[in-house]
Amino acid sequence: MKRQDIESPQGRVAVVRGRHLVPLLVSQEATPTRLQPWNGVVLEQHRVAPGEILEHEHPTLCLHLQLAGTQSFEWWERGKNAVEPTRPGSLIVIPPGTRDRLRWQGHSERLVLSIENEPLEKLASQLGAQHPLEIKSAWSLFDSSLQHLMTEMGRETREGWPLGALYADLLALGLQTSLLRNHSNQQISPPFKGRLSLSLLKRAMEYITANLAEDIGLGQIARELGLSESHFAHEFRTSTGATPYQYLLQQRMEKAKALLRTTKLPIQNVSVLAGFRYPANFVRTFRQREGQSPDAWRRGQSGHYSMKIR
Repeated sequence: MKRQDIESPQGRVAVVRGRHLVPLLVSQEATPTRLQPWNGVVLEQHRVAPGEILEHEHPTLCLHLQLAGTQSFEWWERGKNAVEPTRPGSLIVIPPGTRDRLRWQGHSERLVLSIENEPLEKLASQLGAQHPLEIKSAWSLFDSSLQHLMTEMGRETREGWPLGALYADLLALGLQTSLLRNHSNQQISPPFKGRLSLSLLKRAMEYITANLAEDIGLGQIARELGLSESHFAHEFRTSTGATPYQYLLQQRMEKAKALLRTTKLPIQNVSVLAGFRYPANFVRTFRQREGQSPDAWRRGQSGHYSMKIR
């Protein structure tokens, strides 16, 4: 995981006020984001009290997802003004360069996320976008895909990213792709229409299998194959029917089973060697996929080991 310093504005969801870069929201209940798994994406969770946010400019794309609260808020932007009713699931999309001010009329809990311009423009280019690309602003939006992805990113952040860097990267890629396809000024479809060659697919699988105990990211695997992250993720799924993370999890489960069957290592050691960040996450995942705990599965083995990939 890559560290970003949240004590500086560069590690926060930040805006320009006057000539200074300052955090957009400051609240005592803000969930600290001391470990950020991405480059160019910052996520925060806040409990917001009634009050006004003075005029500011967004240097980067900013998204809000309301988690709780039903009070309206008021916004001002480019001479326009409106009061928006809200409820859990409401989204705000604010493109870079937007100058606005806000007035919260009640308490709410929200996830706030920023995406730097460079990685978003790079992905847009890979998806065949033509310049100039613009993200459409929205002060009251409901989008189930964006809501799901941001909610999952918030859950993973609160739990310390137990599913690791690859899952984090795929969430961020999915969020940015959804924004570009559904909320930009252009019709975007991925230019990738084929599958990975057998040699590239073999290299990808070998790299993943050789690094099960490491917290590998999407970029590491893509660079190994000489592809962009979006190209690799799309064609890997087309070729295998699984996302890179699903394949990684399958291989970790198989390694864990092999260790459970052939060794007497404690469950904590098995989870670490198989690449699970936390033993509790390993036990939960194992139970979800196998219907029993690792200890119970180990006791039920009778000298044979199935290599079935789930």
